[in-house]
Amino acid sequence: MSRIGRIEIDDSGLPAPTPEVEQERKVAIFDLLEQNAFALPARGEMPPPPGPFCLALAIRDKRLVFDLADEAGAPLAQFQLSLGPFRQVVKDYFQICESYFEAVKRLPPSQIEAIDMARRGIHNEGARVLIERLDGKAELDTDTARRLFTLICVLHFGG
Repeated sequence: MSRIGRIEIDDSGLPAPTPEVEQERKVAIFDLLEQNAFALPARGEMPPPPGPFCLALAIRDKRLVFDLADEAGAPLAQFQLSLGPFRQVVKDYFQICESYFEAVKRLPPSQIEAIDMARRGIHNEGARVLIERLDGKAELDTDTARRLFTLICVLHFGG
């Protein structure tokens, strides 16, 4: 499977992210670029583009926009997804992350671990929704979907 080789986040017009959200974003981008599996399917008689891909993520007109280009910058695909299916899971994810960040400051490891397990479960749900929404548009593995979901959260709430 091919991969994403570069990622750009268009957060213009969004509020500045909190330090925690900015850290999540940096980690997600770093992890995504280190290891990911992402491919575009064949279209008609055309073979699938080989990648690596340059991915630009944005929210425009209340839609999540994926702009994909090749390494030279030539456009390959653009798809827009409704934010509706993501709203509840993103909200749940931010609530559990807030609990996690607070727990790290004052709770014992056993309680932090329980909150972290819940956080991972919600993160997995977000990845599942993303994979479903990209069905037929792009192929990606669960780890890539998890990292992209983190970036969607950052964009969705804009910090």
